[in-house]
Amino acid sequence: MAERIGFLGTGLMGRPMAERLLAAGLPLAAWNRTLEKARPLEALGATIAPTPAAAVEGAGIVCIILEHAASIEEVLFAPALIEALAPGTVVVDLTSLHPDAARENARRLAGHGVVYLDAPVSGGPPGAVEGTLAIMVGGEPRGFERAQPVLSRLGRAIHVGPSGSGQITKLGSQIISGAALAAVAEALLLFSQTGVAVERAREALFGGYADSKVLRLHGERMIGRHFEPGGHVRTFLKDLNAAADLAARAELDLPVATLSRAMFDALSRDGHGECDIAAMALEIERRNAGRRIGALPAGEAATGETSR
Repeated sequence: MAERIGFLGTGLMGRPMAERLLAAGLPLAAWNRTLEKARPLEALGATIAPTPAAAVEGAGIVCIILEHAASIEEVLFAPALIEALAPGTVVVDLTSLHPDAARENARRLAGHGVVYLDAPVSGGPPGAVEGTLAIMVGGEPRGFERAQPVLSRLGRAIHVGPSGSGQITKLGSQIISGAALAAVAEALLLFSQTGVAVERAREALFGGYADSKVLRLHGERMIGRHFEPGGHVRTFLKDLNAAADLAARAELDLPVATLSRAMFDALSRDGHGECDIAAMALEIERRNAGRRIGALPAGEAATGETSR
């Protein structure tokens, strides 16, 4: 019989994840800070819990995906929730955190007999909907084995090492993605300013060494100037800041990561923190004043502002 799942956080990523688990017939109780965001799951068979503690009561697996470390601290370590977690429960934290925070979470929960896995994901809302997320898992192997029936419904989960390892792997993913976003934006700007049909040139790269999800998904957004968030600039910058912290401790020189971090920081300071990470195009355009990728939508001034 499938273990009961407590699911905390049904926002942009959490809700489609919970929907996939329910579609697989797994028993699930969901909680969200704004309960109305969890209500649609009720029609799919979920129990809507009024509090986090009620959601995890009797659960063998608890999935949690919140915005940041402060939210995790507030929700996961509330006395009522700690009391509701039975010894042996596996907590799967799908939130992107600093590795230090993940290790501390594992230590604290171990004191209550609870197993903690740091399991950040990559793939954005489309990957959550389609069940194709890359899931990078740190923590005890026995906990990973317990959680696999749940994680396999969400995407491809790989155990990468002890506590904190999942978060470190996610930071590596962000370094790669940040460089790719900048490179795609630069290539598209080059096309647009040298007489090449931008969209056709992008498609011409499909299947070659330059092909990637960044080129396909975010490249399309850059050309269409669709910067409403899937993944926010501010959260991406948070991860690149954490990567910079780890690199400094290890005395590593990571010049590409340093450059993309500076570019995302500039985007944030320019007021684009709430935009999708495809807004990297705006930073490349800022560095090339008056030049644009693709055509501006009707009525939009050539200021680098996003269209909504």
